[in-house]
Amino acid sequence: MVQATAAPPASAEKSDVPARFLAAYRWMLLARVTEEKLASLYRGGKITGGVFLGKGQEALSAATGMALRKGDIFAPLIRDQAGRLAFGESLLDCTRTYMGSRLGPMRGRDGNVHRGRPREGHFAMISHLGAMLPVVAGALLARRFRGQHGTVGATSLGDGATSTGAFHEGLNLAAVEKLPLVLVVANNQYAYSTPTSRQFVCEDLVDKAIGYGVTGHSVDGTDLEACLRVLEKAVAAARAGGGPQLVVASLLRLVGHGEHDDASYVDPKLRESPLGADCLKLAEARLLAAGWADADALRAMQEDAQRQIEEAVTTTHREPLPDPNTEDWCALAARHLSEGHE
Repeated sequence: MVQATAAPPASAEKSDVPARFLAAYRWMLLARVTEEKLASLYRGGKITGGVFLGKGQEALSAATGMALRKGDIFAPLIRDQAGRLAFGESLLDCTRTYMGSRLGPMRGRDGNVHRGRPREGHFAMISHLGAMLPVVAGALLARRFRGQHGTVGATSLGDGATSTGAFHEGLNLAAVEKLPLVLVVANNQYAYSTPTSRQFVCEDLVDKAIGYGVTGHSVDGTDLEACLRVLEKAVAAARAGGGPQLVVASLLRLVGHGEHDDASYVDPKLRESPLGADCLKLAEARLLAAGWADADALRAMQEDAQRQIEEAVTTTHREPLPDPNTEDWCALAARHLSEGHE
């Protein structure tokens, strides 16, 4: 039986740590600034549908996207803007989908969080949480059948998703088939408004790894350096044939479930605990303390992130929306199957 493992010791002596940390911080910052802009557009009535922010989860998300490489599969969730960007999503893909542009990856046809480019390994999210696990497992199995090897599939989950049937079935299949699957669980203490005390009775979610016979990793989700280290280890283990890897990060969602939710149900003691720390602020403090960046550099990165999202929004504002009277509504991936029946 494979035992769950804690995060490995710090390895700041590695020469690439400052560069990777700074790169991850840039993705975190760009994601934070982007989502602040999206929230502003939502409040101004410019976005139809929900807006769900990843504030407090950017370190885990960015580390996941950066641990993967071209040719891998990434199935993000609603709070994974940082990971999406790190994996290669453009800001225009994001703004075009949220604002309904016909030029976006979903052509203005789907909910704003369901965007993706499957042919590039970026899977569009299914809203039923936990559902992406069996999807990624199936994609990895299909690649094996085609003789393709070396691919890792990663998917994000929340603590609530670990209570679903899709989680059990998908992880059980992945374990039996020893698939190179990395499950990244953001234990943000609430499944919407349901606290973890009402979701499961095991002491720690990583203990579930033992029951499925897979390797487990625990990490402080507010610590960017730890997230980078643990996700790199988990992805490398999966790619080397180690089978599924369950990564459980402890953190707190610092905003409501969505912009429609005031999060009044969150225990104030959690906000005051280490779980309630802002991973972006902690990363900034680490950059300054280690001498990897100074205040002027941080300010320049903030200004650059603001410029990028403003340019993307301005471009998207000028683009056409889908016209329901002229749009060809067959599935984009199945247009070649259409027989032309009226």
